[in-house]
Amino acid sequence: MHQLDQLKQFTTVVADTGNFRQLAQFAPQDATTNPSLILKAVQQPDDAPLLARTVAAHSGQPLDMVVDQVLVAFGLQILQVVPGRVSTEVDARLSFDTAATLARARRLMALYEAAGIGRSRVLIKIAATWEGIQAARVLEAEGIHCNLTLLFAFCQAVACGDAGVRLISPFVGRIYDWHKKQAVTSGGAWDEAARAGANDPGVQSVERIYTHYKRFGIPTQVMGASFRNVGQITALAGCDLLTISPELLSALQASSAPLQRRLDAAAAAQADLPAVYFDEPGFRYALNDDAMATEKLAEGIRAFAVDSAKLDAIIQGL
Repeated sequence: MHQLDQLKQFTTVVADTGNFRQLAQFAPQDATTNPSLILKAVQQPDDAPLLARTVAAHSGQPLDMVVDQVLVAFGLQILQVVPGRVSTEVDARLSFDTAATLARARRLMALYEAAGIGRSRVLIKIAATWEGIQAARVLEAEGIHCNLTLLFAFCQAVACGDAGVRLISPFVGRIYDWHKKQAVTSGGAWDEAARAGANDPGVQSVERIYTHYKRFGIPTQVMGASFRNVGQITALAGCDLLTISPELLSALQASSAPLQRRLDAAAAAQADLPAVYFDEPGFRYALNDDAMATEKLAEGIRAFAVDSAKLDAIIQGL
């Protein structure tokens, strides 16, 4: 049994791609998209007809509406391949506007519902800013389930759990990137072997969140994301979900090395941990106090915003 099938015994595997043609070979349960993945997908020659048809069908509508139609068009294609859910992201440029995030999320869900897709099969992705988390609180109460993304800090995870968010996506690889860069730029050494697996800072972040949720009975699902190597994935076997790029899914399929469960809900529920809560001032201070999380959250929003603008330009050019 290859490692991908072994992993599926412990964890729900999610494909991290906007390319629905890649999905079938990995048989994932769910799929996630983001502005960068959708931008990459629409530039593929095979997807040009879908993009052109969608834009033409909604000619004359405001640009943001056409963009949402494109996002949903790709999501609908993905849902023909995966049996579970697709995550579709609200424009990152709205990350600090609760009302605008709510409006965009409701519209995305309405478009899916108009196409015959029920709410159980869609997750609305929102950046885990304070404003985004409060939008998710309202959406969850309305039955619109959310995937809070660009999550780097423990305080973000705690606030998401308190808001009743369905799923969070802590970014393993980007946390790893930051710590490695800090070690190198400060003149220190980065021992790749010593900081691998359970000692990887990104892996440790996800494990801390997972343990906290299970200890306090928080039903929010933890989906590790943004992996740099297979070792980060196997170190989190047992996590609720893991969203994995096609390249790393292929690497898992190519290996038959034994894989063991690393995270266990029953064991985590017995952990000796203090209860934690963050109001808005406490959240903002805790996030500010975490240099890694502050920098990576801002960087992630900026990068997604750039790719959203590029997608806008492509659509306007058709």
